[in-house]
Amino acid sequence: MQTNSHFSVLIHEQARNYGDREVIVYQDFGGTKWKSCSWNQFSQKAKVVSNSMLNLGVKPQENIGVFSQNSVQYLFTDFGAWGIRAVTVPLYATSSEQQLQFIVNDANIRFLFVGDQEQYNKARRVIGMCHSLERIIVFDNSVRISTHDPNALYFDDFLRLGENLPRQTEVEQLYRQASFDDIANILYTSGTTGDSKGVILTHGQYHAAFEANHKCVPIDERDRVLNFLPYTHIFERAWTILALTEGCTLIVNTIPQNVQQSMRETHPTSMSSVPRFWEKVYAGVMEQIDNAGAAKRKIFKHALAVGRKHNIEYLSRGKRPPLALRLEYEMINKTIFSLVRKELGLENANIFPTAGAAVSEHVQEFVCSIGLNMIVGYGLTESLATVSCIHKGKPFTVGSVGFPIEGLSIKISDGGEILLKGPTITKGYYKRDDVTKAAFDSEGYFRTGDAGYIKNGELFLTERIKDLFKTSNGKYIAPQMIESRLLVDKYIDQIAVIADERKFVSALIIPEYRLLEKYAREHNIPFGSREDLCANERIHKMMMERIETLQQQLAHYEQIKRFTLLPHHFSMENGELTNTLKIKRRVLNENYKAEIDEMYRE
Repeated sequence: MQTNSHFSVLIHEQARNYGDREVIVYQDFGGTKWKSCSWNQFSQKAKVVSNSMLNLGVKPQENIGVFSQNSVQYLFTDFGAWGIRAVTVPLYATSSEQQLQFIVNDANIRFLFVGDQEQYNKARRVIGMCHSLERIIVFDNSVRISTHDPNALYFDDFLRLGENLPRQTEVEQLYRQASFDDIANILYTSGTTGDSKGVILTHGQYHAAFEANHKCVPIDERDRVLNFLPYTHIFERAWTILALTEGCTLIVNTIPQNVQQSMRETHPTSMSSVPRFWEKVYAGVMEQIDNAGAAKRKIFKHALAVGRKHNIEYLSRGKRPPLALRLEYEMINKTIFSLVRKELGLENANIFPTAGAAVSEHVQEFVCSIGLNMIVGYGLTESLATVSCIHKGKPFTVGSVGFPIEGLSIKISDGGEILLKGPTITKGYYKRDDVTKAAFDSEGYFRTGDAGYIKNGELFLTERIKDLFKTSNGKYIAPQMIESRLLVDKYIDQIAVIADERKFVSALIIPEYRLLEKYAREHNIPFGSREDLCANERIHKMMMERIETLQQQLAHYEQIKRFTLLPHHFSMENGELTNTLKIKRRVLNENYKAEIDEMYRE
């Protein structure tokens, strides 16, 4: 049963429901041992944080910054702040000093909570340029706080300000004053097309979103939900709090690179993720199969074909599989697919919401074929995550992003843009009235910037309008669609399609260096460096053959004609990626101008 309360009291009400039952499984910063926190302990910590914040002088609806990777302290801070009606402003743990400075100043943040040494160091360096910033509170006890920094304190010392709950009477008065019109968060967009904008999200938006998701997202107190994406991301943030309203146990993954290890150690039943995660899983499994003997390869490929027929051709289309197919699938599922799921740590799998970018049909079919419920969906920060999603156990079309949630009105403009109206849609951007006005049409519908259509009640995305390229021949190209198709290849790690105002489509490709080096050694291709590898004609020919196979179904004008292999990754440090790892195409065009021009040289 869902408890859909205002966040100021949500954890305390759930503590009354669940008491000493486990709610959070976590590791300390730098630790390897998994620890546990009960609902009662979570409730108490949130109250202590609320009291400590009052003793620091935090006011209702004041903006509090949280600049950290996922951690148990992060959760305590969020709910403690909401307990006194404060607003939390999440910053990505990977944010640059410039981004940190911009957000702290824009949101007028006085108190900034940071995670580890890197975040503390960045905050320390910008404090002189942030007129409002007064105190830095550090989650990780191993951080070396400068001896010349009287404004910083450890989170444990901060908690001592609220020990024994000296101001709990005032806190409870603030519970009673809390309103669903209160702002809960200001989430700054990652800024692929310009300066970050602070999206205002109210408690009422969350409340409406959870009410709608409760009807179509089947999780409950039996679920163990792994938090893998950063809490700064609206998808993970909303999913995590939804899980708390349903009484689930949270597994906090602090280091993103360790997610597959965390899965094997903690055995989650559900987790939200982006398509790139499942692309990596797909590539990893297929690599193991490619390296297996001929007999094993044949058995697994037959198993996948059976899984696809059973789960995609029949179940996903609402049809009952024939008895012979059903019996064969059950046998394969209990033997082969159960071993694959066990290797991933997903023996007790429930659902796996996936959104944030285009999902390759190859990958979606693979995940569903091996018996995992990939719940593909679509949403934005401005819509408080879910706009639509596939519903477990109900027919769906591979390639769609599911059915709209209840209470949301979707309209497709004459130009094909998806427009939204409803209680989960933001009222606007923080201190940006001009941008807010431009974001809504005359009827009050929010302009998503995404193009799509609705067929038989399902929503389909076609392209990101702002990302559409027009070649010099007048053809429109959707780069994300092409990129998602090619990212399933095990030799491709990152890719950026180039086409705007060009005669044909080309691409910058970051190969999976480890596999490419292995291929070179197996085929006696000499190389002394990644540069040698990326420039080798035989490597280039092999990659072109693989690309041509994957893009056979694309129109001729959409197909990549030339590409450049790069010997280093796209990076946030060079401004080429956002904090959510989306490509900043303008920056790539500048940084790789010489390589791009060379591809178009006659």
